[in-house]
Amino acid sequence: MTNLRFGIDLGGSKIEAAAVDGGGRIVWRGRGKTSPDNYQDTLATIVQLVETGWRTTGVTGTRQPAKIGIGIPGVFNQQSNKVEGASLKYLNDKPFADDLRHVLKTEIRIANDANCFALSEARDGSAAGLMVVVGVIIGTGCGAGVVINNRIISGAHGIAGEIGHWHLPWQTPDEINMAANISNTNEIACACGNAGCVESFLSGPAISREYQQASGVYRTMEEIAVCAAEDTHAEAVLTNFEHRLARTLAMLINILDPDAIVLGGGLSNLTRLYEAVPSLLPPYVYTGRAVATRILPPKYGDASGVRGAAWLWD
Repeated sequence: MTNLRFGIDLGGSKIEAAAVDGGGRIVWRGRGKTSPDNYQDTLATIVQLVETGWRTTGVTGTRQPAKIGIGIPGVFNQQSNKVEGASLKYLNDKPFADDLRHVLKTEIRIANDANCFALSEARDGSAAGLMVVVGVIIGTGCGAGVVINNRIISGAHGIAGEIGHWHLPWQTPDEINMAANISNTNEIACACGNAGCVESFLSGPAISREYQQASGVYRTMEEIAVCAAEDTHAEAVLTNFEHRLARTLAMLINILDPDAIVLGGGLSNLTRLYEAVPSLLPPYVYTGRAVATRILPPKYGDASGVRGAAWLWD
């Protein structure tokens, strides 16, 4: 096979690998487990997946092995050549790309996983053909990627789109109290060490925490979404989520004025988001009028991350 690009999506619990052809079609996929605490084990799993993909697609034995793009849950600092701010703590301060190059003997490019998601959806996904696209992922954390004219904008420090560590915009008195309680309860501490971050309100763990506080029962973000029609606690939590998401997206619109924002992660398949959130935007957007930015579901779902990683070489 010719013109193949290999992508790796390194997640908190699993590692997705794929070979993508020049037309964007996935011709091979593989999956492995992410080690919770061992850097070398994760490197070994990635190497094994890549070598399996190369063999399966006929790349092994060629003069120039296919290049690899990797999406990571953190920031790759171009100056230090090391990973920073990763949710997988053992990646931090490691020369991740160099370590993989040493074993695989091919070129590696690394980007934040939200950047990869946004690139996939901007290039030939639900936002194809639009100039300014933001991809927002809400899962175990909350982050975003910015793509302009099919190019990732990562910024001087590689942190463009790190909305999870903004202060939640236009906080209500209840939200201010929730953030203030961090000094006593440590319930909504953010990984960055600050209180009141968007990620402390818009993430799977945050949604589960709020539901448990209201109902006394623990449910995952996806379970809460499913039972909302029959569970008043779940409905209240999702309504709060929609208002907080709208305020956060409004801030993004005020800064970047994107043509589209594509949602990813555990709640991106929830139809009600695409009905409720756009109607909540106008009071917070500078113009105060109808908002033209489109809020879209992803075309490729969970596959967008690995596809975007492959497109890092295009």
